[in-house]
Amino acid sequence: MYAVVRETTYPSHTTLGDRPEFKAFQDAHSAQPGYRGTVVTHIGNDRYITVTLWEKADDMRAAREAIGPVVEQLIEPIMSAPSRLIGTGEVAFMDIGDDGKAG
Repeated sequence: MYAVVRETTYPSHTTLGDRPEFKAFQDAHSAQPGYRGTVVTHIGNDRYITVTLWEKADDMRAAREAIGPVVEQLIEPIMSAPSRLIGTGEVAFMDIGDDGKAG
């Protein structure tokens, strides 16, 4: 399993998950081969940390190429600052099961 970790900034006047642009992006994102899920955490001051999981490193790389135009069209216009890639890499530990429950 591989992960992409990003910091993003969105204005707080609308809940991120309720924005139609974010929903459309997430639909396109989750349709990519090898996609295993995303966790978006609001850390305050309109900042979010996103962790997206991929089955293989190749899936992660291919999705970045495929989803780039969707990000430019849907996500970049609603961000209040450019996203910052924190890092990518192999997942060292995870205790979230397929049903979303720990353990």
